[in-house]
Amino acid sequence: MENNNIQLNGKDDPEKGLKRTLKTNQLSMIAMGCAIGTGLFLGSGLAIQAAGPSVLLSYALGAFIVLLLMGCLAEMTVAHPTSGSFGAIAEKYMSPMAGYLVRYSYWIGNVLAVGVEVSAISVYMRFWFPTVPGIIWIILFAGALIYVNATSVNTFAFFEYWFSFIKISAIVGFILLGSYVLIGSSAPSSIGPENLVNEGGFFPFGWWGMWVAVFISLFSFIGTEMIAVTSGEAKDPDVAVPKALKATVFRLSTFYVLTIGIMLMIVPWKTAGIEESPFVKVMEILNIPGASGIMNFIILTAALSAMNAQLYASTRMMFSLARRENAPSILGKLNKRNVPANALAVSTTGIIIAAGVHALLPGSSYAFMMGISMFGAIFTWLMVFVSHLFFRVQWEKTGGRKLPVRMIGFPYLTILGAVLLFCLMITTWFTDFKIMLQFGVPWLLFLSIAYFVSKKRNSLVHPEQESPKQKID
Repeated sequence: MENNNIQLNGKDDPEKGLKRTLKTNQLSMIAMGCAIGTGLFLGSGLAIQAAGPSVLLSYALGAFIVLLLMGCLAEMTVAHPTSGSFGAIAEKYMSPMAGYLVRYSYWIGNVLAVGVEVSAISVYMRFWFPTVPGIIWIILFAGALIYVNATSVNTFAFFEYWFSFIKISAIVGFILLGSYVLIGSSAPSSIGPENLVNEGGFFPFGWWGMWVAVFISLFSFIGTEMIAVTSGEAKDPDVAVPKALKATVFRLSTFYVLTIGIMLMIVPWKTAGIEESPFVKVMEILNIPGASGIMNFIILTAALSAMNAQLYASTRMMFSLARRENAPSILGKLNKRNVPANALAVSTTGIIIAAGVHALLPGSSYAFMMGISMFGAIFTWLMVFVSHLFFRVQWEKTGGRKLPVRMIGFPYLTILGAVLLFCLMITTWFTDFKIMLQFGVPWLLFLSIAYFVSKKRNSLVHPEQESPKQKID
């Protein structure tokens, strides 16, 4: 079930059929939509509880790792714009098995991340309807977003653009309002910069707490790599992809550090949790009539936006797997709207899992789903760094065209990004997020066995497909 002679940009591209219609602003909004979800609005409460005010450093370090990741991705994606993205690149420059592991891990990560967002939706709806079972909202909103993804990529992009516009506008409004409360008005004595050092100081849990919160902060940045996945449907990817990547990293870093900093100066860090969003708690403390309800609506929109984008990402990755003959061929078929509808149907698995987890663990379903969903994304990011090392060496060795985008500080910054991510993965074993490795290691073992079984079966059925190592375009 493999084909080593992949031509990522050639006329025989197995992923052909997707329409290149997405523009730079749409790419940026899609990535922002996937990244600015419950990781900021709800997951930030987890990070604050782990690190206290030093969570600001955690998000800054997380942003630095993502900046390195985006540098590597921009270089490789401009060279090979395809919906298989980092999976196709890992296959081409490392090995078919590496591509197989990356694609399936990224797919499962996004599938489970959809479950994280939909679990959060049940938390948000509790604000207005405390007696309605969360499963009702899971089914209702999931059905609506599946419909949006099943129509066309332009319909998806339209909804994602406006979802993202609403929540980005809300974040900007939150920053302006918070700044006014802190600087331009007579704030109560309980509000101000002193909250950053009260209750145990800036490092109430030491450097270890700050480091652990870096891992949680990364969940807030997951989705930025979506630009690489959408490159297969991007118009003028050489221009659009690098611009969208740079803009996304800058905006996310600014938004996260500013909003969390303002939040911590208004809300004592010990009161921030995940029973409700810390953003809603800020509005309650400021006692602005109706503001907490409006903020809850915006946060609900953020979760829907992220869920929408993650459905898109998981669908395209499964489509890529099928077109590369690493999944049933029926999952690589496009409907009359050029949407891989069968891959979409399979990628809704996370919603079913989330519904089951919510029924079994109603009080901790969000944290549990977040833990198991993180492995696929973090493993994929790690492999992006490793793939970049192979990519650059082979590209220069074979005299490929001049790269319009180049990662600065190669190979040192690429290696630094890989080392930081690997250390963070190991760190989770000593925290409440050890479920990530408990799920992830068996998952990789299962995939490895599945790969060799499928490879052997394919060689018996189609011996003529055995071919030498792929050539470099």
